[in-house]
Amino acid sequence: MGLVFQLISCEKETKKRKNSKKPNILILMSDNHSWNHLGAYGNEVLKTPNIDAVANKGVQFENAYCASPSCSPARAAMLTGQDVWRLGEGANLWASFPKEKVYTKLMSEAGYHVGIEGKGWGPGNASENGWEYNPGGERYDSFEEFYNEIEKGQPWMYWYSSRDPHRPFRRNGWKKSGLDLSKIKVPSYLPDSEEVRKDIADYYNEIQLFDKEVASYLALVGEMGELENTIVIICSDNGWQMPRGLANLYDAGTKIPLIISWPKHYKGGREITDFVSLNDFAPTFLELAGIKVPEEMTAKSLLPILTSNDEGRIEEERDFFVMARERHAFVRKNGLGYPGRAIRTDDYLYIRNYESDRWPAGDPPLYGDVDAHMLQYPCATKFYILEHQNKDEIKPYFDLAFSKRPYEELFDLKNDPEQINNVAGNPKYAKIKEELSNKLTDYLVKTGDPRETDVNFDWDNVQYFMEGDKYPKPSLKAIEVLGLKEEYDYTD
Repeated sequence: MGLVFQLISCEKETKKRKNSKKPNILILMSDNHSWNHLGAYGNEVLKTPNIDAVANKGVQFENAYCASPSCSPARAAMLTGQDVWRLGEGANLWASFPKEKVYTKLMSEAGYHVGIEGKGWGPGNASENGWEYNPGGERYDSFEEFYNEIEKGQPWMYWYSSRDPHRPFRRNGWKKSGLDLSKIKVPSYLPDSEEVRKDIADYYNEIQLFDKEVASYLALVGEMGELENTIVIICSDNGWQMPRGLANLYDAGTKIPLIISWPKHYKGGREITDFVSLNDFAPTFLELAGIKVPEEMTAKSLLPILTSNDEGRIEEERDFFVMARERHAFVRKNGLGYPGRAIRTDDYLYIRNYESDRWPAGDPPLYGDVDAHMLQYPCATKFYILEHQNKDEIKPYFDLAFSKRPYEELFDLKNDPEQINNVAGNPKYAKIKEELSNKLTDYLVKTGDPRETDVNFDWDNVQYFMEGDKYPKPSLKAIEVLGLKEEYDYTD
């Protein structure tokens, strides 16, 4: 009897050790991809069968956001688990990366094999602050190369940053996409023209290519026998590169797709409405790895949501999210940014534009915070609006994308989901505006935002490490059609 008991105990202990194995983590990230442009999120035009299959078995987040509608700060906040205004120069595009704790380094020190393929953190110059390699991890040319260095039994984390669907899009992608242009739904903040529909179809084509990349990476992990113990995360870094998208605090710039799948551990087929962000990756991964979460991380672990069997709103306190914008590209004289903060709830979006006298889309005539920022490569929708901006039917779209904005913006999302009509000046919404303004300020003060505290930081004078952007040179077509100069100088 004692021997049987001993064998059972040994078997239990073996199972316990097996079950306590730290999970691998595979992040598959698209670039400049809004949340509603996947089949799993209800888009009936483009085809993303591989991502949709992961969503069917995984946890799908309906209110996922990036910390800032710009590549570098969104990724910096993700790595540090902190709000971007706490990261100094890290809140700007093409800046450096601050000497902050990142989950990648902490996990590497704890025994994880960590690597990236593609952008990782960036664009910017991390070495300026002493980083030996990209803060996202050491760079590899392929997953196979990365996997070849893993020691037996060693847990790993791999972050693949796709180039898709970042502009410039592949030429005539709309033809290759197999999409019916007539079925594309053009958002109400963009003009409905053939040029715009083709531009959206070009973008959709890139997303469909990303879907194939997802299938490829899942197949590789499966071939190596690692899929069962690998958490798969599919997400984007920020919204699409359309007017009112990238570099804007509207949903088109900040709301992202997020799907997390580990079928044998997290109940799949669930849609979650909690407000979450890329920032939450840091404490989540550290908790999974058994590493103490640094006190400076302002984000929260997603594990209570992932391990729940429920759907909808799991944690009642996750009923809002705060986002920020500092300098995106170098598109205003002397490198001035367009600072803003926003709070998003289920029913409202409130935005505070600190320098409302500046051009939100960058100085005319290039309006460089709307890509292509120097009009140096094809950007059909932006080009169409600029070319026809004086026509009565196009001017409203021009104003939405390029004209100056007031200090405060407020949108009633139930009546205006695409955030077109600013009701900040409507007396009917005065109480709501005051409540949201106070809630935003309280959060910014609590987390040490220099915009609302005595902390002093000048984002306008942070070094910008892409010198060529300071002297933009539009394409020949842009020069001819829009009457532009051959070169501009934003340094004086």
